[in-house]
Amino acid sequence: MSEVLLEDLDHVGPATAQKLRDAGFNTVEAVAVASPAELANSAEIGESTAAKIINAARQAADIGGFETGDLVLERRKLVGKLTTGCAEFDEMMGGGIESQSITEMYGEFGCGKTQVAHQLAVNVQLPREQGGLGGSVVIIDTENTFRPERITQMVKGLSEKHGVEYDPEEFLKNIHVARAYNSNHQILLVDSASELANELKDSDMPVRLLIVDSLTAHFRAEYIGRGTLADRQQKLNKHLHGIQRFGDLFNSCVVVTNQVMSKPDAFFGDPTKPIGGHILGHTATFRLYIRKSKGDKRIVKLVDSPNLPDGEAIMSITTDGLGDA
Repeated sequence: MSEVLLEDLDHVGPATAQKLRDAGFNTVEAVAVASPAELANSAEIGESTAAKIINAARQAADIGGFETGDLVLERRKLVGKLTTGCAEFDEMMGGGIESQSITEMYGEFGCGKTQVAHQLAVNVQLPREQGGLGGSVVIIDTENTFRPERITQMVKGLSEKHGVEYDPEEFLKNIHVARAYNSNHQILLVDSASELANELKDSDMPVRLLIVDSLTAHFRAEYIGRGTLADRQQKLNKHLHGIQRFGDLFNSCVVVTNQVMSKPDAFFGDPTKPIGGHILGHTATFRLYIRKSKGDKRIVKLVDSPNLPDGEAIMSITTDGLGDA
């Protein structure tokens, strides 16, 4: 089947196609899952024309209709599972971090969210038989927490674990990092990530993991006070849907870290709760709460999942990376 170009769609001329590409809609699939308003603003066309273009794209890309459960099951077989490096953690997640899903990790500072993200950036590059997805990774870093030295340590740890001499340089070459300076920049970087993933789609190392660390830091800093809450949530919602679309289009795992706030009025249970409210709660497919335990041990709790029971796992974070406690 030959690839359908944007120019092949009804109502799309060369000029409109170029505008769509400039706005980040590089493929027919990307147009098919857009909303008419979004497309109309990007390509400077009327909403009714945008709706027609989207319909044409849906037919060309064969998405957007009903399908039977057995076909959905077949498609679910394409979903990859990425190992965390900790057997108990993987078991709780039903085999690892799932592709085409958003996995949110939240917890207090120092609980190990960024460490898990670094470890996944290394593991995703392993072949499938070793629990990886044989792909590269895109990291949107909002708090300047990415450390290449940490990747080197983790790769050395993997070499010892598997008895294979891995080259940290090679691993670092497959990690694409962008620093986000504010929430608008952060949202735009998802479009840049899509362009990069498109370029690498047919290469040896397609993008199989998108990490946003942390998802909410800029939103929290820029939108202060109750009056700005509606704007913040609307923007966060748009950002999350962009991230989810990325995961679906490229069969990638999406991992986001989230900050927490304390609820001083909570008399019972844990007073920490994640930021982002219901919008993030409903959009994230899996929610993981990480908290400190004794020494290098961390307790990971699966708080929400569409198909797995709630559970807890204990992992250790050492110089060599994540491992069994």
